[in-house]
Amino acid sequence: MGLNFRKSISLGKGLKLNLSKSGPSVSFGKSGFRQSVNLKGQARTTVGIPGTGVYYTKTTNVKNVVSGLTGKAAEKKAAAEKKASDKAAKDTKSTKAAKTTKAVAAEKAPAAKQSVNEELIAQSKAQLEEFAAGIEALKSVHKQSDGYIDWEAIANGAVSGQMKELQPFAQSVLNGDIDAYFQVIEQVGPFDDLLEYGSGFEVGTDDPTIMQIEFQVKSDDIIPKQYPDMKASGEIVMKDFTKSAYYELVQDYVSSTMLRVARDTFALLPVKQVIIHAEDKILNPATGNDEEVTIASVRLKRDALATLNFERIDPSDCLESFESNVKFKKTSGYAPVDRILA
Repeated sequence: MGLNFRKSISLGKGLKLNLSKSGPSVSFGKSGFRQSVNLKGQARTTVGIPGTGVYYTKTTNVKNVVSGLTGKAAEKKAAAEKKASDKAAKDTKSTKAAKTTKAVAAEKAPAAKQSVNEELIAQSKAQLEEFAAGIEALKSVHKQSDGYIDWEAIANGAVSGQMKELQPFAQSVLNGDIDAYFQVIEQVGPFDDLLEYGSGFEVGTDDPTIMQIEFQVKSDDIIPKQYPDMKASGEIVMKDFTKSAYYELVQDYVSSTMLRVARDTFALLPVKQVIIHAEDKILNPATGNDEEVTIASVRLKRDALATLNFERIDPSDCLESFESNVKFKKTSGYAPVDRILA
């Protein structure tokens, strides 16, 4: 059974927000207020990804990292490096031909070749390090989260700055007004930084204590199927991940993101439970076609999530401690599952 969304509207970048018949949400604050809130009660613009980890510190590079992980940037960079290497080799050959003394040519040519190789090796090492950082980021999405919003303090006026712009909604949120929930989600945009990867989200509920979220994984766009390797010459070659390595990376990303979505939802709204359904395209052996199905469904409770040490947990193992429907094998990846019902 799917989510009983009341109404969906597109907010761009793949995000959809569900509202009731009372109409669309009202806007407030300055233009561009779609920001995340940190622990100090300050707002962070969505053009910046929150956190201080390797992945989150380079906001403008997120799409480049994803592109690099899927091999596009690596191919482009490798082509540029090969062109530079070919030019250097050609220049060396021309210089050698112009020399009248073979001894001088023999002395200079190896030095030029060595210089080119050292530069290429340095560039390739940097590329490998960037790729490794990107892979680590995919597995560590859960380690960052928006700061907790104290709705009681906002309702009482004990806040300043842009947090005061949430006051018109504070009492409604505390009263469990679902429409107010959706209006706050639209304005704060808690998942905006995750949208930079290409994943999408839908939110909905008919119960003020529970939020249901559909996480559209889009693993074909997010998870690389190849990794860069460096030859002794410094040249980068792309190699295929083994099936088990690829599927494990998909599992790490899905599990990590589901935990992050739960953290951000609890930080933003006074709900007691978050039910997350991960959707992705996988092969249906009965039809031979890739089909969009639910690959994981998890119910996470606020009190239990608050006890976790997110710096040390393994996301996949962690989700097993909650009520969850997941079928995963290292050799074949995810299989379709039923959704957990509210």
